[in-house]
Amino acid sequence: MLYVFYGSGDGAVREAAYGKLDALRASWPDLNVTKLDPDEYETGLLASAGSTVSLFGAPQAYLIDTPSLAADFWAELEQEVAALAASPHHFIVIEGTLLAAQKKPLAAAALEMTEYKGEGTERFDTFKMANALVEKDKRTLWIYLQDAVAADLPAEEIIGVLWWQLKTLRLAMFTKSATEAGVKDFPYNKAKRALSNFKPGEVEALSRSLLKLYHDGHAGKTDINLALEEWVLRM
Repeated sequence: MLYVFYGSGDGAVREAAYGKLDALRASWPDLNVTKLDPDEYETGLLASAGSTVSLFGAPQAYLIDTPSLAADFWAELEQEVAALAASPHHFIVIEGTLLAAQKKPLAAAALEMTEYKGEGTERFDTFKMANALVEKDKRTLWIYLQDAVAADLPAEEIIGVLWWQLKTLRLAMFTKSATEAGVKDFPYNKAKRALSNFKPGEVEALSRSLLKLYHDGHAGKTDINLALEEWVLRM
């Protein structure tokens, strides 16, 4: 069975998701709950969970937290959505704002799908773009760039976040620990794992071209917003 809670109101989304877990526990006090998130995801995880046989007739619950932050995680969710919906286990998806194309396969399979909108205008989370960059997911990065532009974020701020992520990748490339690199453990370890997504010399080339884009934009040699979109599409 599949339940989807999503939208810009992150607090309300999570409250609803955990409320669903509480309701399930009321029926199955010994319900085993497993949380699946982008940082712990491995290929085939959802397919395996959906096909697991219930022991002694007791279902399990899986809390799938923001799978869209990892391209392969989201792709497997879309691929396995029918199997998860038909499974005797309970799959609870927590997501942010979804595009129409992302909603469609979930809505067709989910037993329950509810959107929760935040109050007022919510600031765009630029670090979603950093996640797409480190995953080398050009399509998702381009979509987030359009969202950032629609939210009136200046190109300089967007470039700053992308530059920070590339810098972290470069540090992970030439150091052996977060302490040596002078950064926090979480972004360092994430960058270290992500290096396998890039060819030799590619991180340095992206860094140089992004820096040139920034300086050319400020010098009036190019339209910085157009150049940034072209940079993403060439990535």
